[in-house]
Amino acid sequence: MDGMNFSDLKLERKECAKCGATWINGKHIWRGTGASGDSSELDLAGLVCNNYGDDQCINPMKGKTGGETWEYRAGYIDGMIKGRMDTMKGLGNLDSDS
Repeated sequence: MDGMNFSDLKLERKECAKCGATWINGKHIWRGTGASGDSSELDLAGLVCNNYGDDQCINPMKGKTGGETWEYRAGYIDGMIKGRMDTMKGLGNLDSDS
């Protein structure tokens, strides 16, 4: 075994006891998609932790403002629906009173 190199690869998984959010090697991973991003923890705080978290919450961004919120997502969806409706009206597929 002399001269053999071994990887220092490790896998550390933490799960919030309150909401089940998962961190792998210190990075928050969205459960449904497996995605992560620079604002992932802040988005989680805005969507879940700040409203429903308690002392069990392990999100380091809990209590911080910013990121996505349910209000932001609702506004995004409303904007997308309005855009679709405007496009359909422009194509003559909807009455202008709809």
